[in-house]
Order: sequence, then structure tokens, then C-alpha cells
Amino acid sequence: MLKDIFWLVATSLRTTFRKRSNLILYLGLPLAGILFSLFIYSGNGQGGLRVGVVNEDGSEIAANTVSFLQSLDKVKVEDVTEEQMKKQLAAGKLDSGLVLQKGYSDSVLAGEPGHIVIQSLKGAQVTAYMKAMLYNYIDNLVAVGKISTGDSSKFKQLYEDYQGQDFHLTTGTVTDTSVMVAMSSQSIGFLIMFMMMSAVNLSELILKGREDRTYFRVMSSPITPRTYVISNIIVNFIVMLVQIGFTVICIRYVFKFDTGIPLLQLVGLLALFALISVGISLSIVAFSKSSGMSWGFAKSYCNPNLSACRLLLPDRYYAIVLTAYR
Repeated sequence: MLKDIFWLVATSLRTTFRKRSNLILYLGLPLAGILFSLFIYSGNGQGGLRVGVVNEDGSEIAANTVSFLQSLDKVKVEDVTEEQMKKQLAAGKLDSGLVLQKGYSDSVLAGEPGHIVIQSLKGAQVTAYMKAMLYNYIDNLVAVGKISTGDSSKFKQLYEDYQGQDFHLTTGTVTDTSVMVAMSSQSIGFLIMFMMMSAVNLSELILKGREDRTYFRVMSSPITPRTYVISNIIVNFIVMLVQIGFTVICIRYVFKFDTGIPLLQLVGLLALFALISVGISLSIVAFSKSSGMSWGFAKSYCNPNLSACRLLLPDRYYAIVLTAYR
């Protein structure tokens, strides 16, 4: 039995990889998934945050607020009108817009900040850094305003004392690996999809063997149906292990992505999923009468599930789709 299994496995692998198109299918598509992830995330985390500021208040407090934004790292401030801000936000020339409406300074002096509008078409993720720093600065202004009890001259004196405090802050720089981890996760998501498709494609060899009568010629020999199916499972698993090894090597050593988990753990998890993929593919083939039917079952099962698990695209694209159909 073992000899028959070894012969069937060797024959299936030799027949499968004889065609160059199969090499592209099993190895080229996972590589294409990595390149597609690079394309999706290209430019992420690079450059600064472009902020358009509309200063309708025109007071010293508002000017100080704008100067504070200009002093922030990774923030590029542009003075614009409200109409220009809307056009540039729509055109993607600005990431966010800040409007300091009339009454902003009075609200700060009164200890109840208001008349501040922050606009962005890219969601809260883009403006989170600016909001955190700006709101912390405004909270300090509000504290000064409460102490000055609305007296502008007293506020100015307290603000100058606050700005002239003699203390030192030690800072350190850390590397932002979030984009690398996201690209790695996306690449693995595409790998999982191609593993599912490959498993179904290899399991279809049983159906194709029946269609071209090869299966019945093999069954006329001493080889049993159980041996034939076991050999197909082994071929499936070997091909997916090759896919896993090739993709993980490209992710870690060629493109140098950070996977977020140790390499052996990642390979172990993907190998476990490979076994699950083989089981699902055999179940699909068992309920199919032809190779075309099994491929239809596979697409109707795999694509919705992979999309629901958010493996194919970054979260922001799913948010856009859900917003469009809300």
C-alpha cells in the first residue's frame, strides 16, 4: 500500500508541475498577493499630515493655537480659506482641515472651549495624532483661562509664564511597524485564499480522473480507492507546504515584513490551515458531480468567508463599502 501511495504521489506531482502554468498558479499567485499588498499600502506612514487651517477668529489665542500646530512633528500646516479647504480635502491635497471660528478665543477665556471644527475625508485614524495634541494644548489654555477669570491681560501674563517654564523633556524615537505588520497580514490573507483554491484544484484531479476515465483504469489495478484518495491528500499537503515555505521566505527575507509572531509559529498555523483546506476541498469534491460544479462550490464558499474575515483588503476599504451600502 505504501509503495502504491508513493508511486501515485510521485506521478501526480510530476504531472502537475510538468506544466509551467501550474507553477505560476501555485507559486506565482502568492507572490502576486504580496506585491498587491505592497501596492495597497504604498505611501502609508510616509510624509507628514497635511492640515489646512481656517483662522476666522484672528485673535492672539487663535494665532498661538496655529503656531502650536506648526511646531508639531509630522504636521504641515497651510493657511487656507474655508472654500479652499473643502476643495483641497476633496482633491486629496489635504488630509485634514481645522476651522477656528469666531468666538474661539472668548470660549477659551471663559473656560469652555468651543467653535472648533475638524474636518477629514479619511476618517478618525488620520486625525487622531493631531486631535490628541491639539486637545491637550487647548485643555492647558482652558486651565489658564479659568485662573484668569476672563481677564485677557492676566491670561496673557499667565500664558507667557506657562510658555516660559524651564523644564526639559527627554524624547525617544521608536519605529512604527504597523504598516509592515498590516502588509504581512494582508499577504498571508491572500496566501490563505490561494491555498484554498489550490486545494480544491488538486482535489478536482479525482473528478477529472473520472471524467477522462483515468480513475477507472487506475481502479482496475490493485490500487484501492482509499489509496487513491490518501495519495491525493498527501499531494495536496505537499503543494501547500511548498506554497507556505515560498511565501513566508518572501515575506520575511525578501520583502522583510514584520509578521508579528515567530516564524515557526506562523508556519505551524498555516500548516494546520493547510490540513483544514484539504478537508474542505475533499468535502466539496465529494458533493460535486463535475469539476465545474466543484469550482463553483469553492468560489461560493471561499470568497464570502475570506471577505467576512477581512483577509483580502485593508479595513478602510471594507468601511467604504459598508458606508456606500448603508
